[in-house]
Amino acid sequence: MALSFLRPTPSPATPLMKVNVSPARPLASLSTQKLPFSLTLFKFPPCPSTDRRCLRLRRSPEQLGALSHESLTDAGNGSGKSSSNNDSNGGGSNNFWGWWRWHNDGGDGDGSGSGSLWAINSVLILFICSRAALALSSPDEENDAVWEVRGGKWIKLVPNNDTFIVAGAGDRGSGDDASLYVGGGVISTVWVRCRELFVQLMLPEGFPDSVTSDYLDYSLWRGVQGIAAQVSGVLATQALLYAVGLGKGAIPTAAVVNWVLKDGIGYVSKICLSKFGRHFDVHPRGWRLFADLLENAAFGMEMLTPAFPHLFVFIGAVAGAGRSAAGLIQAATRSCFYAGFAAQRNFAEVIAKGEAQGMVSRSIGIVLGIGLANCIGTSTSLSLVSFIVVTSVHMFCNLKSYQSIQLRTLNPYRGSLVFSEYLLSGQAPSVKEVNDEEPLFPAVPILNGICGQNTRNSALSSEAKDAAAEIEQRLQLGSKLSNVIHNKEDAFALFDLFQDEGYILAEHQGKYCVVLKEDSSPQDMLKLLFHVNYLYWLERNAGIIATGLARDCKVGGRLRMSLEYVQREFKHAKDDAESAGWVTDGLIARPLPNRIRWVHVPSSVTVT
Repeated sequence: MALSFLRPTPSPATPLMKVNVSPARPLASLSTQKLPFSLTLFKFPPCPSTDRRCLRLRRSPEQLGALSHESLTDAGNGSGKSSSNNDSNGGGSNNFWGWWRWHNDGGDGDGSGSGSLWAINSVLILFICSRAALALSSPDEENDAVWEVRGGKWIKLVPNNDTFIVAGAGDRGSGDDASLYVGGGVISTVWVRCRELFVQLMLPEGFPDSVTSDYLDYSLWRGVQGIAAQVSGVLATQALLYAVGLGKGAIPTAAVVNWVLKDGIGYVSKICLSKFGRHFDVHPRGWRLFADLLENAAFGMEMLTPAFPHLFVFIGAVAGAGRSAAGLIQAATRSCFYAGFAAQRNFAEVIAKGEAQGMVSRSIGIVLGIGLANCIGTSTSLSLVSFIVVTSVHMFCNLKSYQSIQLRTLNPYRGSLVFSEYLLSGQAPSVKEVNDEEPLFPAVPILNGICGQNTRNSALSSEAKDAAAEIEQRLQLGSKLSNVIHNKEDAFALFDLFQDEGYILAEHQGKYCVVLKEDSSPQDMLKLLFHVNYLYWLERNAGIIATGLARDCKVGGRLRMSLEYVQREFKHAKDDAESAGWVTDGLIARPLPNRIRWVHVPSSVTVT
């Protein structure tokens, strides 16, 4: 029977029945319990005696069943309080549901069909209310449920006596207003599984809390540059194969010999370059960018081999040497970056996930490179144009990735910038402010302008930046004692002043010469850097300059006054820098290998 014959009689005194849906369960979860029409169309009579028939949606199914039976029984008998209390709605037992009337050709609802009509209406209403009550009875239980969380997967644990049983799984977003969706569709489930698998394979466990804030930017830029590097590698390899004559009927043995000879000569460069490994972690970003430039230059030389096939071994050997050197620098500096990303000391996992990300980008790059090589064919001009475009993308992504890195360790430049700003303003600068200011190539200022660092905004004072740049140039760690001291008076004065320190500091020919003792530690080197910054501050702001070692070591002298200040203020400066996010366990520097040792020599022994 169609429901269009039902029309409610207006009753302004009666409130509308409302269905409250808890936010913990979205309306989508009621899709299996559809209502035939809106519940707001139903109005309850205002009679006090029929309040018990106004069903509460929070009742149990057993209570609903009992109420349904009782309502039908009372309505069928047509007597008692129902009859007497419903006079305003039409009166009589047949008019208990008088607010629903049969409107057919102006009828008043008192015909013979009204007896069956109110019974159908009451059963229909009770059925709808019971279904709604069942649908809305679960949120209260879910709010107090126990969930097992693993990534984006939530599994409900339902108590069963003294144990828990798994009730179901669903995906739940983050936040207080997140909704729980149980039994999602196939597409959403597959998407969640793929996303979880990607996070497990590509990102460290606990991401983003397990890494620093600059990790994601660095990884994204590195992924793009890895693709570009592999495309360049494929193009260069194709050029080498054409140069060796591998498509023109060349003897395979000769080609193999030339190839092995080329690589063998290139390996020598890696052995020789390892001598300078101690400098890589002082300025890792600059060295890493230099390695990328060297690698692209090697690719460019390999691209030229088809034009000079008779110089294949020579050009290939030089290019191989460049690529080997670039690989050594990249491997040496990569650990510096990954160590800074490990916010929870998870070094191995960060390195492993970085290698996995590199494999993905390389695989994509190889596929794109093969497709590009097939399109280019043997055209040298197209190969060079493609190589220039890909190399530009590669270098730009490298530059952006290194600029996004926030190194938290202190080298001479970063340490001088932190301590100079502390002496000028009384507050250590943040990690981002200092990293944005540090040049990639301290020894070649013109390259910093090309990289766009001179135009970057900085909140640091110009005095602190000038001090850091000048101190790094004037600082000489691991100086020889014989180059600093020239008479007995200066030696006794310095030894007496610095007897409790791990270093001896003196200014000689405009240089801050630091003589390290044999037992000096990285913490001593960090302290001497603070000492040097205070000496520079006295020179620039107070006009106190060096007058002589013996005189500077006396009371009121420049060295003694500065050392007393350092002994008093170094701990405060270090604590302030640590609170700003810096790692203050030592100075990242590679001093010269000169040390001094205190040895007691008896007077009877003659030293020659």
